[in-house]
Amino acid sequence: MLTLSFSVYAERKRSYKAKSLFKATHYCPSTGRSKGSCPGYIIDHVIPLACGGADSPSNMQWQTKQEAKAKDKWERRGC
Repeated sequence: MLTLSFSVYAERKRSYKAKSLFKATHYCPSTGRSKGSCPGYIIDHVIPLACGGADSPSNMQWQTKQEAKAKDKWERRGC
């Protein structure tokens, strides 16, 4: 029997439109483009969704993958 545990930090459904709007106004730091992949970077929510942050472009930022790993550590501790 496989048992799955769900964390309080489970991702909420994210808005594709919000992410697209963010990319349209905040070009990728590594490519300078508003479309396509952004090698080495992710789009991060400044205030995590799990902590009540909005899923909107005003709460998004480009973040290096290394910075994201560090931030994930304290985000998992709770809000």
